[in-house]
Amino acid sequence: MSSLYNFKKIEPVPTAADFIDIVLSKTQRKTPTVIRKNYNIGRIRQFYMRKVKFTQDSFEEKFKNILDEFPKLDDVHPFYADLMNVLYDKDHYKLALGQINTARHLIDHVAKDYVRLLKFGDSLYRCKQLKRAALGRMATIMKRQKDSLAYLEQVRQHLSRLPSIDPNTRTLLICGYPNVGKSSFINKITRADVDVQPYAFTTKSLFVGHMDYKYMRWQVIDTPGILDHPLEDRNTIEMQSITAMAHLRSCIMYFMDLSEQCGYSVEDQVKLFHNIKPLFANKPICLVINKIDQVKPEDLPAEQRAWIEEIMNQENATVMTMSCYSEEGVMNVRNNACDKLLAARVEMKMASNKINDVINKIHLAMPTARDTVARLPNIPDGALSKTKYDANDPNRPKLEKDLEIEAGGAGVYSVDVKKKYLLADEDWKYDAIPEFWEGHNVADFFDPEIEEKLDALEREEERLEKEGFYDTNDPIMDSDDEELRSTADAIRERKKLIVQKHRADHGRNRIVAPKKALAKYSTVEEMNEHLSKMGIDAEAAVERTKNNAAGRKRTRNEAIADEAVKEADADIRDEVAAREMGNLGFRNVKQKKEADKQKKLVQVQNNKMGKRGESDRSIQTKMPKHLFSGKTSMGSRDRR
Repeated sequence: MSSLYNFKKIEPVPTAADFIDIVLSKTQRKTPTVIRKNYNIGRIRQFYMRKVKFTQDSFEEKFKNILDEFPKLDDVHPFYADLMNVLYDKDHYKLALGQINTARHLIDHVAKDYVRLLKFGDSLYRCKQLKRAALGRMATIMKRQKDSLAYLEQVRQHLSRLPSIDPNTRTLLICGYPNVGKSSFINKITRADVDVQPYAFTTKSLFVGHMDYKYMRWQVIDTPGILDHPLEDRNTIEMQSITAMAHLRSCIMYFMDLSEQCGYSVEDQVKLFHNIKPLFANKPICLVINKIDQVKPEDLPAEQRAWIEEIMNQENATVMTMSCYSEEGVMNVRNNACDKLLAARVEMKMASNKINDVINKIHLAMPTARDTVARLPNIPDGALSKTKYDANDPNRPKLEKDLEIEAGGAGVYSVDVKKKYLLADEDWKYDAIPEFWEGHNVADFFDPEIEEKLDALEREEERLEKEGFYDTNDPIMDSDDEELRSTADAIRERKKLIVQKHRADHGRNRIVAPKKALAKYSTVEEMNEHLSKMGIDAEAAVERTKNNAAGRKRTRNEAIADEAVKEADADIRDEVAAREMGNLGFRNVKQKKEADKQKKLVQVQNNKMGKRGESDRSIQTKMPKHLFSGKTSMGSRDRR
C-alpha cells in the first residue's frame, strides 16, 4: 500500500481445481514423459520418483508464496491488524492460512512416503501405479482446501482495494455523526473525490486524500459516520472509524452540525464526543463547527453554548467554525489543524529519549558583541535624495524602455552597451577591436613592446648577414635541434647494443641438430656428392647404404603380388595367416574374429550413453501431410 505495506502486489489465489491443473500441467511439461519397460529398473524408479518430487516441489512453491505474501496479523501495524479483524475476522483469516500450511506439510509427507515405496518398485507397472497414487492423494488434499482458497482470494481482492494509508505520516482524521459535512470538507482541501449525498452513511469505508502544506505531504482520512451506542453494538462500517481513531497518530477533527440538518441534535453530538473521548488520548483535538451559513455558535441557546465551552476548556480542544457550502473558513480550519498537529509532534519528539542523541550533535553558535559601538546601516546620501520615479513627470531621467519606445519599439531598437564604458578617452568607446582574426585570438598575440622587439630582431639579422653566417651550406641548427639529434643518436646506439646482446645470447644457446636427424632427410646422391667434393671415394659407402635399405617397407609397386603368389593354394595362405595371427597374440583367425566381436559388444553400452533420451525434443514425422498438401503461399511451410 504505502512505503510500509503494498497489499496490491499479492498474487491471485487460484481455486482448488485450477491449483491442481496448474501443478500437474507443470509436472507434465517440465519432466520426461517417455519410459520403456525394457529399461533398467533403477532408471524406471528414478523416472517416477522425479515426477513425485517435482509435483511436491511445485505445491510447496505455490503454498510458500501464498503464506509469505499475505500479511501476518502479528507483524503488521496495529491499525492494519485491527482493520483486518473488523473486515475479515482474524480467527477465520488465521484458520485459512493455517489450513494452507497444514496442506503443505501433508503433501510433503505424502511425497516422502511414496518416494520411499518407489525405491522398492520391481516393475514399470508397479512404479507407475505408485506415482498415480501419490499424485492422486496430493490432489485430494488440495480439493479439501477449496473453501480456504476461495476465502483467501476474496480477502486478497478486498485488500487490494483498501486505501493507501501510512500510519506514521502527518494525518488529519475527520470523524463525527453522519451527514455533518466530513466528505465535503475532504473534497475541498484535497484531490479526493468522495461521494456526497443527503442521506446517512453515504461513506461506508475509509477514504484518503492528500494535500501539501508548508512543503510537506499530508494525508486526510474521511471516516464513516458513527452513532452513539455501545461498542459491541457497532457495525463493521462504524468499527472502521473506531479503529482509525484508536491507532493512527493524527489530529482528530470532530465535526458538529449546529443546524441539526444532519438529523441529530446538538446534545446527541456532544454525548457522542464524550463517548469516544478515550480514543483521543495524547492527540490534538479540533472541534469543527460546520454549516455556519445556517446557524452560528452565537445563535445557540446558553445551555448549548455551555456544552461547547465545556469541551473547549476540559479537553483542550480548539473550536473552529466554517461552512463547506460557502467555503468560509475552510482553509483557515485546515491550516490551524495542521499547525496544531506539527506542534504536537514536536512536543512528542522533545519528550522522547531519542532527542538527547540529536541535541548532542547540534551546536548553536551565538555571536557576542566585540564592543559597545552602535553600527547603524549606512545609506548613501544620493539614495536618500533620489526622487521617486514618476512616469508622468516630463523631467524624469530616461530609461532604456523610453529610449526603446522612441527608437521604434522592440525588434527595431538595439541596446547600446558601449555607452557605459569607463575609458581614459571617451573617443575609444566605439573603436572596432577584433576579437578573432584568421582563427586566432587577438588578445593572445598582443604585446605592447612588439615594435622594439621587431627592431632588435632586424638589427640582429643585418649583423648576421654582414658576418657571412648564411653563406655556409651546412644546415643551421639551434640548441633544440642539436639536443634532438643527440637524443636520436643515443637511441640508435642503445638499440644497436640491444640487438647485439640478443643475437649473442640466442646464438650461444642454439640447439645443434644431431647427425642422425639430419641424415633422415638426406639422400644417397647427396652423400655421394658431398664425399666426392671432399676427395673421398664414396662407392663403398653408397653400396653399403643401398644394401641396408633392402629391409625397408615396400612401395605400392613393389607390393603387387606376383604370379607365384596368386597361384598358391588356400592351405599355403592359411599357414601364412596363422603365422601372422601368432605375431598378434592369437592362435588362429577364428580367435581374432571372436575378439573383435567382444570388442564391439563392449562398445555398445558406451554408444547408448550418447544417443537421444526420452527428454530430448524430437519431431517424429518429418513431413506431415496436412502441412504440405494443398496450395500454400511462399514461406508458410515452416511447421516449427
